[in-house]
Amino acid sequence: MKYTTRPQALLLLADGTIFYGKSIGITGKTFGEVCFNTGMTGYQEIFTDPSYFGQIMVATNPHIGNYGVNANEVEADKIMISGLVCKNFSFTHSRPDSESNLYDYFEKQNLICISDVDTRALVSYIRDNGAQNAVICTDGTPVEELKKLLANVPDMKGLELASTVSVTEPYFFGNENATYKIAALDLGIKRNILRNLAKRDCYIKVFPYNTSFEELKAFNADGYFLSNGPGDPEPLTGVIETAKEMIASDQPVFGICLGHQIIGLANGVSTYKMFNGHRGINHPVMNVLTGKGEITSQNHGFAVNREELEKHPDLEITHYHINDNTVAGMRMKSKNCFSVQYHPEASPGPHDSEYLFDEFVGNIIKAKSLQTV
Repeated sequence: MKYTTRPQALLLLADGTIFYGKSIGITGKTFGEVCFNTGMTGYQEIFTDPSYFGQIMVATNPHIGNYGVNANEVEADKIMISGLVCKNFSFTHSRPDSESNLYDYFEKQNLICISDVDTRALVSYIRDNGAQNAVICTDGTPVEELKKLLANVPDMKGLELASTVSVTEPYFFGNENATYKIAALDLGIKRNILRNLAKRDCYIKVFPYNTSFEELKAFNADGYFLSNGPGDPEPLTGVIETAKEMIASDQPVFGICLGHQIIGLANGVSTYKMFNGHRGINHPVMNVLTGKGEITSQNHGFAVNREELEKHPDLEITHYHINDNTVAGMRMKSKNCFSVQYHPEASPGPHDSEYLFDEFVGNIIKAKSLQTV
């Protein structure tokens, strides 16, 4: 860090509210929808989660950067958040196996950050007034000019972002001699999802978001996976049609987060933008099938319409969020297809829900055994 006295910076919300703080030393401005994550650890995994693309992250943990960064703790090859708002930014780190400090990591990728913000007041404001667009400015641009620029930033509702984070060419993950083959549609897939499938004896081919079902089918996969990702699911009309074909194939299908919403839309159930999304690693979920509660990692700003789902003759709710009763999981009655709104792969977060990967592989085993009868 080169500065002894750090320049003033500000966060301007779309409704005109301003929160002041200090620049960490990276000059510029950045735009996105402001949201907050309540996790107390795992900041590097959060910053590199493709589901956060287009969003300015507010960290509720008052200390960010204190344990540095490590190349093994990323969910994508680059930072995905648009910017960071925090209380205390640590320029030094103390963890022995850290490879770098967070400032150098941000500087290499030109990630704009404002610190020394009253994040408790900011989170309370967002909670009461809802998610909205914002700009972090560390270069002294006048507020009136920032307001004009911010007015031109598109709203998250109706915004298709999966194409911005998906791969452009297919790639493979895992052991090519594994027992099971998975065709995964990349809408913004987290690396730990691939790790969880690979350690369950799966070989995964990851396809771009706009891959046709015919191309997916040519891989001769034992199951199909629809990944997490950013943005509004409704504009992904091509992906929705592909999901319909996946389901109709009678092969096992598993969806997480955005993939869960796509499966809902493929069944004619609408989605909606939440007043405030669920983002953190301590969200309580009830498993309706077992009667047991799970502590889950969540990151989403859209949800499946529960009223429509409950009226659907071929869908049933398997999980719901205990705090607000939103749909957290569902399955089809007539097809080998299920999905969850939260993140069983966590990273960061608890491992309560890793069993869902076992269920997916179990569905594949059952389907293969029926094919051989």
